[in-house]
This record gives sequence, structure tokens and C-alpha cells, in this order.
Amino acid sequence: MKVSLKFSDRGLESLLIVFIFLAILLRILNLGARELWYDEVLSLLLSTGQKIHYQTPGTTPVALADYAALLRLPTEASLGQGLATLKNVLRGVVGGEPHPPLFFLTQHVWFRLHGATEASLRSLGVLISAAAMGGSYGLGRLLMRHRGGLILAALLALNPFYLFHSLNLRMYGPIVLWVILSAWAMLHLALSKDSQDWREKGLWNGLLIGSIAAGLLTFYLFVHWLVVLTVLALYLDRHRWRQHALRIGAGVLLALPWFLWGLPQQLNNADLDRFSAASHWFSTLSQHFQNTFTTLGVHLLFGDWGGTVPASLLVVAGIGAVALVGAMSARLVKQGKASLLVIALIMGLFPLLMALGADILTGKFTFAWGLGRVVIFTLPGNLLLLTVCLENLANPWRKGAVVSLLALYLVIGMGDFSFRGRQMFHTVNDWVMQAPETRTLLVMNSKAWGNVLRLAYYIDPEANVDLLAAHPADLADSLRQTLRDRPSDYQRVLWLHAARSVWKEPETEEEARQIEQAVGEVLQGDHQLVREDSLSGTMTLDQFSLNLYEPALVGLSEEGNRT
Repeated sequence: MKVSLKFSDRGLESLLIVFIFLAILLRILNLGARELWYDEVLSLLLSTGQKIHYQTPGTTPVALADYAALLRLPTEASLGQGLATLKNVLRGVVGGEPHPPLFFLTQHVWFRLHGATEASLRSLGVLISAAAMGGSYGLGRLLMRHRGGLILAALLALNPFYLFHSLNLRMYGPIVLWVILSAWAMLHLALSKDSQDWREKGLWNGLLIGSIAAGLLTFYLFVHWLVVLTVLALYLDRHRWRQHALRIGAGVLLALPWFLWGLPQQLNNADLDRFSAASHWFSTLSQHFQNTFTTLGVHLLFGDWGGTVPASLLVVAGIGAVALVGAMSARLVKQGKASLLVIALIMGLFPLLMALGADILTGKFTFAWGLGRVVIFTLPGNLLLLTVCLENLANPWRKGAVVSLLALYLVIGMGDFSFRGRQMFHTVNDWVMQAPETRTLLVMNSKAWGNVLRLAYYIDPEANVDLLAAHPADLADSLRQTLRDRPSDYQRVLWLHAARSVWKEPETEEEARQIEQAVGEVLQGDHQLVREDSLSGTMTLDQFSLNLYEPALVGLSEEGNRT
């Protein structure tokens, strides 16, 4: 029996290592599988330091290649010009981004070293996620020995929510690393003896202070995590609270210059009204609790599929996770592992409930924003809580439960990238490049910079393309004036209709149809529709219709030639 148990444990550990390897491989294979989405191309613009030069399209066409130039590093002939570009990165962040600058600065350095392809830009996220896996192993091993560390590392590695964000050119993947490292360091210092070697102690102190500063400079809501670290220190090691307070304070001091200079400027540009809650107290409270379970369902099971599957499934998954924790809590207490359970609860459900409480008090719906990505800092703790539950299952059940969950994570992650592609702007470029020398007018019912810049990134800058981008209600008039003033300039017109214009969207579907019809009538005056297509990606921001128009005389001439 003992031999069988030992073999079973080694077999599980080997499988966990295989799963971690597959998770890294899955990331590498999908580095360039999808186009940059709306926010990712904004990250690229900020990272180049050229955000300050961006101008919203006006009422007349502009060369699309002018915008493409903003997605490249500016020409620099000296060290001073290079430092000026770094300064411009910071100026761009304070002028139009709600997050701190560390992610954009590190991405800027990576951009310089490796270029601006999708794969090269996202490769830094793969390295960061590998570091997070290593940190999660250390955290799990500290609390639950080697096998527990491997289970936590494998769960993080294959978790569909983290898989998506580790390949997302935003700050949500890196903040997970700082959360894990700061928790690991705090727990190590709180659980260690005063006789610890001074060099080792200095290393852990540096890791804690550095990860706190990095977290604050990566994501403002990391302040929630400072409360978690404080509670952990008081729970595990309250007699040395002054030392822990000094460590946390040192990390805050390192980030303080930005908070004094950059944050006040960013607050002037903040749009907090979009998070406002409903007016009726009952519907507001119901939505808050639905958001809580939805967020857990997205974080712990569905990942980016959360925007596709029915909301009821997300809620059921969240309720199931809470039920599992509740069912296992009594068992853990009986096994004398109440302290381990409390640590996991402090790191997982506690910050989520803290974010919920902040929303209730301020009358906002923030933490469920973006499928729960704004509270991604709660993910490592909730995965730790899940690990504690799985690790303490009876041996015949443990291996099956762990392997089954990881296999499910793997299937969900592979399915996400296999069946949910995002290639809309490649299609637009293909249409353009069928006649690259022909002067083309690209018409779009959106001035939103994410849409404009995605066009600029994916359409070949050598193609002869002008962009006319306007707010939906203004587009028909702007297009009519352009065709009237320049009747012979454009041999082709590409009408790219965004399902979501983002800025100044029509208030009703009927209004949107009327605007689309008005644009079509302008084009059909002197042009004829020769081709149309529907484009879609992984979210509503990726839904477009694409129509190609050519002057009527050109179309008739081609028809006569074919006859």
C-alpha cells in the first residue's frame, strides 16, 4: 500500500510538471494568433512615446500612413533624444491613461529590443507569466510543501483567465506577478525566525519592498493588496508588526513620487461615471452579488469565454466555487489546518469582498468591469484557496480531481485560441492590397483611437489609403462633402462600419440603422457596391461590416469588358 501511494504521488507530480510545460508551450504557440485588440494598440502607442503627437481625425480625409508612423519609435540620433522619448512615454501616460507607468516603460524597453510584431510585443508577457509560475510554486511550497507548490503553479499556469491576460498587452498579467512575489515574501518573513541569515533576510526584504513598489506603479488597485499584506502580517506575526509596517511603508515610499506627480494629472482625465450603479437599491444590491459570483466564475473557470457564455453559467460556476470552499472548510478545521485555510481566505475571498464593499459604499460597479480584470489581483489567492481544498482531499480523490481540473483548464484555453480568432483588420488589409496603387478612401463611423490605430497597424503603410473617420451622426455629411470636393480622387471606397463606435454611439438601434442607411445613400449616388463582408473577433469591439464601392462608370466599364 505504501509503495502504491508513493508511486501515485510521484505520478501526480510528474503530470503537474507536464501541465506546466504545456501551459508555457500554449503561450508560445499563440503569441501571434490574434490581432491586437482595442486596448492593446493603445498600449503600443503609449509605449512608443508618441501618444502626445496623436490627433483625432478631423472632418477631412488624412493619410492613414501618418497614424502608422506613431506606432513606431521616433528617430533618435543621440542619448538625449532617447531620454526625451522616455519622458514622452510618461507624458503620454499622464495625459490619457488611467494606469501607472511601469508597464508602459518596461514594454518600451522590450519594444526597442525586439520590435513591434504581435509575437514580439506579447513575448514579454510569456516571460512574466513564467516568473509568476515560479513564484506561485515557491508560495505553495512554503505553505503546503513540494506537491502543493506544483499544484498551485499548474493551476495558475493553465487557468484560462490568466492564460488570456498573460498574452494580453496590458498591465493585468504583470500585476499577478507582483501580487505573488509580495505575498510569498511577506509569508516567508512572517513565518521565519529572527535567527535567519542576514543576507537571506535582506533578499526577502528587498523582494517584498520591490514587489510592493512595482505593484503600485503597475496598477492603482494594488492598494487593496496592501491591506491584504497588512492583515497577513498581523495574523501571522503581530509581535513584529513594526518591522512589517516599515517594509510595506518602504515600498509605498518608492512609488510615492509618481503618486504625487502623475496621479493628480490622471485624475483630471478620469471618467468614473461609466461605473455608476443603478438608482434602485434592490436592483443595485442584486447586481453587486451577481457581479461577485460572475467574477469568480470567470476567474476560476471560463476566462475570456466569459464574454460569450450565458451569464447564468458564470454565476453557477462562482456559486460552485464558494460551495466547494464551504464544504472543505469543516474538513480542514478538523484536520488542524484552520490557519492554512485562513491564510488562503485572506488572500482570495477577502480582497474580493473588500472590492465589493468599496463598490457598495461608493455606489459604483467597478470590480466586475472587463470580465473582472480590474480585480485580477484576487486570482492568486483564490487559486491558492482552490489548491488548499484539492491538496487536502483524500488520496484516492486528490489525483483525479487535480488532473481533471487541469485537463479542463487546458481544453478551455486551447479552445479559446482555436475557435475564437481575431483577424478583422487583416481582412481589411487584404482588400486594400488587391489594388495597392489605387487611391482608396477608407470610411469609418468611429473616431475612437483604438479603431483608428488598429487600421494603421494592420494596413500596409505603402498602400495609397486615406482615412475619413467621423462620429456616426456626422459621417454622412462628412462623406458627402468629401466626394463633392474631390470627386475624382478616389477610385475605391471602403466603408468600414463598426458595430460599436465607442465615442458618441447612437442611443438606439433605430438611430444606428438610419445613420448606416444615410451613409449608404451617399455612396450609392455615384458608386456601386461590388463586395461586402462581415467581420468579427472575440468581443463586440471587433464586429464590423466591410463594403467595397467603386465609381459607377468604372463598374459599368468592367461589366462591359467581361461581357
